[in-house]
Amino acid sequence: MTANGVLLAAGVLSIFVGFVHSILGEVLIFRRLRDGGIIPTMANPPLLEKHVRILWATWHIASIFGWAVGSLLLRLSFTGQVEEQIVIHVIAVSMFSSGLLVLIATKARHPGWLGLMGVAVLCWLV
Repeated sequence: MTANGVLLAAGVLSIFVGFVHSILGEVLIFRRLRDGGIIPTMANPPLLEKHVRILWATWHIASIFGWAVGSLLLRLSFTGQVEEQIVIHVIAVSMFSSGLLVLIATKARHPGWLGLMGVAVLCWLV
């Protein structure tokens, strides 16, 4: 397999793992902690609702970052290079998406959304 083929496989696998990670987390963990809404809120000792909310957001942030890395690997597999602007754009989109997820999941109570969105804004200013 050529280097491009290996990178293509790595990119597809990274994106696939991100989907499997989120789906299995929803099915095996968060389904039991949901009370009708999309964001789980049912606490089980020793976790409080706010802990469940940030765990859910963080769980899915790992998938978002996996998709970002996968998209860069796919680009690299097709072109043999990744331009700086593409890398910056992918980082900005993944950080903004992650920040939005934390903002919504925690009702803006966890300050992590500020840092994630701050990175996105700074990337877009380049």
